[in-house]
Amino acid sequence: MKDRKAAFRSDSPSRPRLSDLARLVRAPAALSVPGDILAGAAAAGTPWRPRTLGAMGSSVCLYWAGMALNDYADATVDAVERPERPVPSGRVSRRTALAVATGLTAAGLGLARASGGRRALLGALPLAGLVWAYDLGLKAGPAGPAVMAAARTVDVLSGALAAAPDGGGDAATALRRGAGPALLVGVHTYTLTALSRHEISGAPARVPATTLAASTATALATAAAPVLRAAREGGRPGSRTGIGAMSAAAGSAAVVTAAAALTYLGTYGTAQLKAALRPSGENVRGAVGAGILALVPLQAALTARAGAPAAATALGLAHPLARRLARRISPT
Repeated sequence: MKDRKAAFRSDSPSRPRLSDLARLVRAPAALSVPGDILAGAAAAGTPWRPRTLGAMGSSVCLYWAGMALNDYADATVDAVERPERPVPSGRVSRRTALAVATGLTAAGLGLARASGGRRALLGALPLAGLVWAYDLGLKAGPAGPAVMAAARTVDVLSGALAAAPDGGGDAATALRRGAGPALLVGVHTYTLTALSRHEISGAPARVPATTLAASTATALATAAAPVLRAAREGGRPGSRTGIGAMSAAAGSAAVVTAAAALTYLGTYGTAQLKAALRPSGENVRGAVGAGILALVPLQAALTARAGAPAAATALGLAHPLARRLARRISPT
């Protein structure tokens, strides 16, 4: 009876407040999105272009659309497991959640077309399709983590595509260069999504332990290349050993990459370790929230690794802001 009443309330007409809509779309968590585009664009060779900014805006819209669509699709389940959310609590109607998701999807596709033309739209369409397919049918099945990982992978590749000059060959080269960071973001997203399935009831200890191992490997794979490259450059015959002997570019990239990778592992890894030691629903939920926000330092590390340490530093400043805002509006 209680479940039916909650579901009924979620369909009742209402005029949601702006704060309720912000909670519906997990507004602050969208700070984890622009870095996908920036990492892909940096890998392709041009981190900042007008089309890159347009791709960021498009991706944010599609991310918010996915959050609203998630709450539309999960209204009945959330009435039992997360009754405080805007839809089951009745602060936002289910119909409104669907309308928000539809409008934001249209806005995301329109922004991609306006900022980057047909090529950008062809990058945004698969992302929108993956978002809707995940929320409306694939989330609970075995393919769920892979679909979510594919969405983030496509997002990074959209950034690479946005940075590429016009021309088919240039686009293919950009996508090839963006494949590495896209894969690492995809691995992070896959394990994070697998962990998120245990947010309510808790997890077997092996689950957060496995995701912690994957996060450690991701951090090492991200930071190893620029650090080793800078070390080799500093150790060449006839040069002084150490950071002082590196070129300014290699040294800066290595330092920023290592710092961002350590921040990624320090925040997300600590939360996963806590969940592995005591895998309650609360600790798993905390690890999932940390993992969403830890995408920002991971993206910063990937951006610095591609030779854009200044852009990576600017991106890294969003991480403490995202963590602060997450105390007000949960990213999960």
